[in-house]
Order: sequence, then structure tokens, then C-alpha cells
Amino acid sequence: MNIILISDSYPPEIRSASQLMSELAHELKERGNNVTVATSFPKYNLSEKENGKSEVYDEHSVEDGIEVIRIKTLPHHKVNFMVRGIAQITMPYFFISRIKKYIKGKIDVVIVYSPPLPLYKVGFYFKRKMKSKFLLNIQDIFPQNAIDLGILKNPFMIKAFELMEKKAYCKSDMIFVHSMGNAKFISTKYSCNGNGIDSKIVVLHNWIDVKVFKGVDETAGIFRKIYGLEDKFVILFAGVMGPSQGLDFVIAVAEKVKDYKDIVFLLVGDGMEKENLLKIVEDKKLKNVIFKPFVSQNEYPKLAKDADVGLVSLTSKNKTPVVPGKITGYMAASIPVLAFLNKESDGHKIISDADCGYSCLFGDIESAVNLVMKMYKDRRVLKEKGLNGLNYVSANFEKRKIVDELESYFK
Repeated sequence: MNIILISDSYPPEIRSASQLMSELAHELKERGNNVTVATSFPKYNLSEKENGKSEVYDEHSVEDGIEVIRIKTLPHHKVNFMVRGIAQITMPYFFISRIKKYIKGKIDVVIVYSPPLPLYKVGFYFKRKMKSKFLLNIQDIFPQNAIDLGILKNPFMIKAFELMEKKAYCKSDMIFVHSMGNAKFISTKYSCNGNGIDSKIVVLHNWIDVKVFKGVDETAGIFRKIYGLEDKFVILFAGVMGPSQGLDFVIAVAEKVKDYKDIVFLLVGDGMEKENLLKIVEDKKLKNVIFKPFVSQNEYPKLAKDADVGLVSLTSKNKTPVVPGKITGYMAASIPVLAFLNKESDGHKIISDADCGYSCLFGDIESAVNLVMKMYKDRRVLKEKGLNGLNYVSANFEKRKIVDELESYFK
């Protein structure tokens, strides 16, 4: 089949979207499909090695065996919401233009990763023009997440984006979400022409390629040596540092345990909030919070395996049942998970079902500190929790298993 994946992010950018789309592209190609990825040029969330190298990427090329079309767009990360909104609204038109330039034959399946929500228009365009199957993969429920975080306040804009959201759901052939809570949230809020949309919503868990973690030498301790953390109890957060994560709460927790000199919170990544977080740590003179830049997707398994605990955080301002993608990464690395999450997140249930760590409500600092100390003092249980996570992710979220299910909706 001729399949095109639509995403605003793809390697070498380091985000959940880029990893998911890269793994999906390679898996579908291995199954004999003709796969093309349409994405933007890499500008954000890059490793030190890749920073400033956007110009070395061609508009149309083969990257690591996958045909990739890269599209120039307006800035849409690390900019204010107004600029970002304009960039996202115009983005689908740039995508459609470039795809038409390079793809002349029939497209059988279009898979659109959202956010950005406006990219649904690319899927609908080819559904209308080529009778392509249009599959919409919803990761964050927009605009609700922007409303919850106080980013989107204008009533007119809210109404406009909610109308766009409804159109996206109604125009797609199938809607994939990564948890039951997300499915219920969407189906309760919207209908199409008076009919419910339950029949087109599928819970498709985010996949992960477990085998890339299995080849890592756990005794090497490469990143511990690079960062000078050989004898530390390392609590790792790796990812985007934005308003949704609420990492100021993590710093507050770190301050409470600062007298334990071997406990270190290692924050690896970048994002809108990083400068503010650095200032908080500097003002508090904390020595147990360390910031490092992104590492590449290929290096990430080594980084994760070097940690004692994998940390995820979602501010209580979030009201949607989102599950942070970092959870499955930590599980695949066989390290226990520590999660500070909004009460609506389905992440609590996954951690409980897998018995792979502990979670508490974001903002409950007493519970959060108690969990840090519980994990610090009982290292024997940590190994057991890590193995539980690996077994659970292998049985339920392994890439081939999830793509088998996804492929069943192509016809």
C-alpha cells in the first residue's frame, strides 16, 4: 500500500511525535508498504550534535531508508501563542502543496498525528481527492489542553478551534486515542450530524520498540560518567520542559530532599519553561537539580538505563486523561516510574496495572516527597518494579503488536 504519515515532528527532533512516527514508518516499510513521511524541517528539541543543522536536510530525500518530504513552515515552537496559532493554521496548506509536488500516484492511507490539530486538513484533502483512508491519531486533546493551561482564553478563538476539532473528528475515517479516558472524553463531547462517534474511535496504545533497549549494556554507566553521577541516586526526567509538565513542582520536591546529598534530579531536555526553571534552581541554590541538553533518540536508551528512577510530571491544570509517552520509555528501559500527575490522567491506572512504580496527584508535595524517599530507601523493590514494567510494556505496547492492530484498519 502507498502510505503517507503526516507529522510536524520527525527525527532528528526529539519528541514523542518524532519517535512514534519514525518507528511506525520503519515498521510499515518492513511490512512491504511504500511509506512517505511529510514533516517540517528540524529546528526544535535537537541534540547538541544536531543543533543548527537544519540546512543540511533536503526538501525531498531518503532518510534512513524512508522517503521524507520536509516542508518549510512558520515558527511554531518557542513562540507566543498568537504566532504559534497562525503557524499551525497555515501549516496544512504548505504540507498539501509540497506533497502534491512530490507524490503523483495514488495514496491509499493517510495517517495524521495531532497536535497540531489543523493538520487534519491534509488527511481530509487526500481523502476527498484520492479516496484515501484518513486515520487521525490524537495524542493531546486540543483545544481543551490549551484552555486548561490558560494559554487559550479568547472565547472566539476557543469556539473556532472547537469547531475545527469537531470537523477533524467528523471528517476522519477512524480516530485513534491512546487510552480509554481519552476515548470517553471525545465521544462524550462531540457527535457528527446528530450521530455519536463512538464507532470510529479506537483505543490504540502508543507503541514502543522494546528491542532497542535490550541491547544496552546496563553496567556501562556511560551517562553517569559523562555527568559525574557515578555514586548518585538518579531520578531522571527526559523530555520537553513546557507549561504542561509543571516542573517547578519537581524542583519544590527536590528542595525538600536536598539534605540527602546522593539524591539527584536529572532534567534532560529543553522547552519554553527551561530558563524559568534554571532561575528557580539558581535562586534556591539547589545542588541536587541538574540540567542537561537533549540526547539523541539513539542515545536515549543508554540514558534511561543509567537512571535509578524515571520521572513524569503533568500539572493539575491539565483536565484531559493524557498519558505521558515517557512512561512507556521508562518501562522499556526496565526502570521504575515515579509520576506526579493530574487526577484525570490514565497514567495512574497504567502504573498501577503494570505495578511498575508509584504515582500521586500533582501538587501533593507530602505524598511526592514520601514516594521519593520510599524509592530511595528500598532499592530492592526498584529492580522488581522495573522488571514488571518491562514485562507489561512487552505484552501490551510492543511495536509489532500495536502496528498489527493499526494495519487492520487500513482497508
